[in-house]
Amino acid sequence: MAFLTVAEVASVMRVSKMTVYRLVNSGHLRAIRVGRSFRVPEQAVHEYLRETYIKSMDRP
Repeated sequence: MAFLTVAEVASVMRVSKMTVYRLVNSGHLRAIRVGRSFRVPEQAVHEYLRETYIKSMDRP
């Protein structure tokens, strides 16, 4: 299992690091705490993007 830093997740998703922190803190994106930083499983990023893409396709 590969883990990404918040900066790496932000780069993949093309959003700011603050947005990633908000997603993690709100529970929308799974992450584990390592010391004072977060690590996000790579699979969690793909799942989040897939879920939000599907939700956006359901809108009229």
